[in-house]
Amino acid sequence: MVKIPNVKLANGVLMPQFGLGVYKVEEGKEVENVVRNAIQLGYRLIDTASFYDNEEGVGRAIEQSGIHREELFITTKVWNDDHGYEQTIAAFKKSLKKLHLSYIDLYLIHWPMPKKYKDTWRALEYLYEEGLVKAIGVSNFHEHHLEEIKKDANIMPMVNQVELHPQLSQQPLREYCWSNNIQVEAWAPIARGELSKEPQFVTLSEKYNKTVSQIILRWHIQNQVIVIPKTTKLKRLEENQAIFDFALSDEDMSVIDEYNKNKRMGKNPDDL
Repeated sequence: MVKIPNVKLANGVLMPQFGLGVYKVEEGKEVENVVRNAIQLGYRLIDTASFYDNEEGVGRAIEQSGIHREELFITTKVWNDDHGYEQTIAAFKKSLKKLHLSYIDLYLIHWPMPKKYKDTWRALEYLYEEGLVKAIGVSNFHEHHLEEIKKDANIMPMVNQVELHPQLSQQPLREYCWSNNIQVEAWAPIARGELSKEPQFVTLSEKYNKTVSQIILRWHIQNQVIVIPKTTKLKRLEENQAIFDFALSDEDMSVIDEYNKNKRMGKNPDDL
């Protein structure tokens, strides 16, 4: 079984650097099967959200896995419609019930809804102080959103999960986060397969005898970024995880670093 490294969050909690994202994985058998298979392969970080509408299936898979709860790291998120102090606490309780868990490892604000996310952050602080979550953070926050949080926060976000891949390397945001003791987590880490035929990546794939996806995931790992590639296929679960038996050279890391095109696949958080 592959040994997955951890990163240490600002409060000392250890979070796996590699895991499974379940965005657009269908509720029911599909999400149950992929989460159960992932856990059997050694995945310990599972990332879902209320918006994904599959928390119940994730919860069932966790129950069926036979793995002690303390060995798993479960993330979920509060959706845009549930921003606000009381609304966020109510949304959290719904997620907790759907997941059949007594606590969440990491609870995130999914998007920085204008004029609302600071009240939502106060609710996350409350949930953390009550011991209902082990760590709290945000998703899709720019530097200026984090600066707004900083003005009033008792606790700063411990994680910022953002769109991050070679086409959108987010270098300034990454540096800001790390300078503020915020771990960076990538969604769409392999750019949804868009780079599979790009010459630079094909060349690296041939050099290391790894797939383009594995090359990109390894680039994230060496950049100290947390990654949660999504798949529903057992073969891809195995392939995505097989990135800890090689290392990219500094020169090849630079090749990927320089590919950045500031090209988004999702929304710019400022356009909400």
